[in-house]
Amino acid sequence: MIDPDDLAAFRAAVADAQPLPKTDRVQLGGPRPPPRPLQHLADERAALRESLHGPISLQDRLEGGDEPTYLRPGLATGTLRDLRRGRWVVQDEIDLHGLNRDEARHLLAGFMAECLHDGKRCVRVVHGKGLGSPQRISILRQLVRGWLAQRDEVLAYCQARPQEGGEGALIVLLRAPKKHRVA
Repeated sequence: MIDPDDLAAFRAAVADAQPLPKTDRVQLGGPRPPPRPLQHLADERAALRESLHGPISLQDRLEGGDEPTYLRPGLATGTLRDLRRGRWVVQDEIDLHGLNRDEARHLLAGFMAECLHDGKRCVRVVHGKGLGSPQRISILRQLVRGWLAQRDEVLAYCQARPQEGGEGALIVLLRAPKKHRVA
């Protein structure tokens, strides 16, 4: 049961209210959200799932024979062996897919300087397999190997294991940051 005093107070509060004009138009919401690339996201998830849980193919098993490696002169060969076997934890990575040579070189140089400054010792450099390149030849693959071998901070590199990118990536070992002497 409604209290007569409450009803009287409500009617007094809305006494000067006017009904909204009727329109035959539908009121639409605000701007639409940007489209989400659902197929691209699904492809990325499928590729990740396959790389983590898929069977190792014959090609993946054969990738170990002709793999690129670099070891700075004077370092023990065990360093490269440990890098190949995954005994170093990858602390950061850079993906150079889709970049031209100038962009890739500039981005790689900045990444290496940042890793050295932050004390990161083991990183992954993804250059791609060249599947989207003309004649399916990875130009960046060869360029990145040369650039890394020229850098003083690079001690060694080897091809990534199949689950880490295979022939489309390198695992790079960097020197420890130099300690500053206090005078």
